[in-house]
Amino acid sequence: MGMFTGASLRMPRAIIVCLAAACAFMSFSSFNSEKINDVTAEETAPTEKKNLTAAPAAGNDDETNEAQPDETTDPALSSAAAIMLDSDILAFYGHPVAKRMGILGRYPKDELTEKLSALAGEYRAESGGRNIVRAFYIIYGTVQPEGKILTMKQINEALLEEWIKYAGERGILVFLDHQIGRYDPVESLASMFPYLKYPNVHLALDPEWRTTKPMLEFGCVSGDEINRAQQAMQDYMLENNIAGDRMLVIHQFREVMIRNRAEIRADFERVRLVHCMDGVGTPKEKLDTYKFNALAKNIPVKAFKLFYDFKLPGVLVDNPLLTPKEVYALDPRPSVIMYQ
Repeated sequence: MGMFTGASLRMPRAIIVCLAAACAFMSFSSFNSEKINDVTAEETAPTEKKNLTAAPAAGNDDETNEAQPDETTDPALSSAAAIMLDSDILAFYGHPVAKRMGILGRYPKDELTEKLSALAGEYRAESGGRNIVRAFYIIYGTVQPEGKILTMKQINEALLEEWIKYAGERGILVFLDHQIGRYDPVESLASMFPYLKYPNVHLALDPEWRTTKPMLEFGCVSGDEINRAQQAMQDYMLENNIAGDRMLVIHQFREVMIRNRAEIRADFERVRLVHCMDGVGTPKEKLDTYKFNALAKNIPVKAFKLFYDFKLPGVLVDNPLLTPKEVYALDPRPSVIMYQ
């Protein structure tokens, strides 16, 4: 383990908790202790950089770059700015076919929807009049040994589209999250662009896993890479006549995960950047880390992640879990809240 320094790393126990949580999380995603439909990891993102304003999305060489609008989803779900004007977003996080990677893989869709709706009711009671929009937060690209990536497209693209359509028909957003691995963050994001044809789909990148040594080191992206990712996303939407504006979530719970954070822009017309604190730990550890993320005032829209205790051996959890009232007491108040 390398030495990490910075404002977010002043608590030795927090360092241990975050790394241990990463290792526990990776017990499935890197080494396939639960096989995902017996699919073998492949290298799906190119190692060579391309101009994404004109090039096909990474991992989709056999498809056209032109997106076809989806007719099954309420177009209102495509306007992130309109949603966040009077609503907060509450998401369940995970992988549809992996129980160890979050709540999404632990229950059938209908049961998940019931649980999510019940939790949304608890948040609505504490929201001060704001609406709660539900969301499924799906891990699209899972990191593998040596930083290779296994995508939902490889595993079962029909299943992914089934989830997206199911959600859209019920007014539920979908976030697709890419763990990047050893690939370029911009091209990793671009591999998910075709799914923006669905009005309820928004995107996310997790810099923690942008590494060739998952479980051994924390990965990182730069402020410039985040800006280029936003530009590529906006260009794709404009070129393919995709209506609305969409969210792009960037995860961080360690200073090292985003270099040159002050350079990040949050003023793209078609992209709403969301800055998510996703560390695991005690309430004090989580609050201290959130305070570090809050220092990035150039990314004003914040998100907060919580970790359920499913009694899985070796998996760290929030102890105790913050209540909706405590989450809403965070400063700044998060606009996106997710549960793994």
